[in-house]
Amino acid sequence: MKSHEYEVSVTWTGDTGSGTSSYRAYERAHEVAAAGKPPIAGSADPAFRGDPSRWNPEEMLVASLSQCHMLWFLHLCAVEKIVVTGYEDRARGTMTETPDGGGRFAEVVLRPRTTLADPAQAGRAAELHERANELCFIANSVNFPVRHEPEFG
Repeated sequence: MKSHEYEVSVTWTGDTGSGTSSYRAYERAHEVAAAGKPPIAGSADPAFRGDPSRWNPEEMLVASLSQCHMLWFLHLCAVEKIVVTGYEDRARGTMTETPDGGGRFAEVVLRPRTTLADPAQAGRAAELHERANELCFIANSVNFPVRHEPEFG
């Protein structure tokens, strides 16, 4: 069995001069980086005092699920000789807060809109969305449902 490792660095950049001396004393700003790639400006969700102009971990989780699904779907279509000419996903994740201040994702819904060179292949392409969902490494690693509602245009 093969294994793969992924190394990233997360560096907090939100010290405004007094560190974490109080809940309001620091920014949630940070950078996510990996060797040879541009950094991603991160923060907390605005509901938790984050900067809305930066990516938050919850968005990045939803994006990871969407990316993984898309990459599997495109691979399966290529193998099946289904030509995809356009793909856009408007994914949505729902996280609920718990009484103790924590939270967890309840579900993520992927809503890919796929354009096919031959629209008559939409039925088979829909089946490949099902298969992509089964194969996605990220979806197989989370403990909440990842649903998909594909559209074809």
